[in-house]
Amino acid sequence: TRPRKEVMKVSDGSLLGEPGRTPLSKKEGVKWQRPRLTRQALMRCCLVKWILSSAAPQGSDSSDSELELSAVRHQPEGLDQLQAQTKFTKKELQSLYRGFKNECPTGLVDEDTFKLIYSQFFPQGDATTYAHFLFNAFDADGNGAIRFEDFVVGLSILLRGTVHEKLKWAFNLYDINKDGYITKEEMLAIMKSIYDMMGRHTYPILREDAPLEHVERFFQKMDRNQDGVVTIDEFLETCQKDENIMSSMQLFENVI
Repeated sequence: TRPRKEVMKVSDGSLLGEPGRTPLSKKEGVKWQRPRLTRQALMRCCLVKWILSSAAPQGSDSSDSELELSAVRHQPEGLDQLQAQTKFTKKELQSLYRGFKNECPTGLVDEDTFKLIYSQFFPQGDATTYAHFLFNAFDADGNGAIRFEDFVVGLSILLRGTVHEKLKWAFNLYDINKDGYITKEEMLAIMKSIYDMMGRHTYPILREDAPLEHVERFFQKMDRNQDGVVTIDEFLETCQKDENIMSSMQLFENVI
């Protein structure tokens, strides 16, 4: 049997791999099977729910042919390029684009929109801070607005990227000031924002000091040279070697 840590190389729809899943074959010559953007597989993702609920015509569960017909009118520029950059099919990109344009006619998403989305999906907590951090992770050039292209490239990594790609994205989320290092304060700020958003409905019920304990434990393992900051290499190495950290980071699956 394989060692367990081999089991989380690739996943299709979960954020950081599912411990019980068998990895897709990585043998040469085997074509990577692109999973479909089925509602069942991806509707766990808040951003996809938001987009696809707007993409579907009101009051109907539209059939594939209807989707294709309406997709013709909604072609993002550079569709072929986006298809090459992401792990979405052409049809999936059209469907996402239609919803995106319905929700954001200007073609841009701002931070307030993110806050609105997450407050709707997590009414039991306060999602403001988490939405702020998540928005900044998507807003690669830091100009306060996210284009469809950036949005869909980020979604592709989070939903269908390799474990390595997802971890690099998570590092970027934790690195709040984008200086290439994660400090304990940054990690605590992100963790606390997630706990605040989840509210009292998390299971098991969380104590007030849970985020701090969580971060102390993670940081001790990750900061290998004990210099008070975590580099991307330390982060990737520790996360991929430590099953507890990998499974803890799957908390993210519920909050994207």
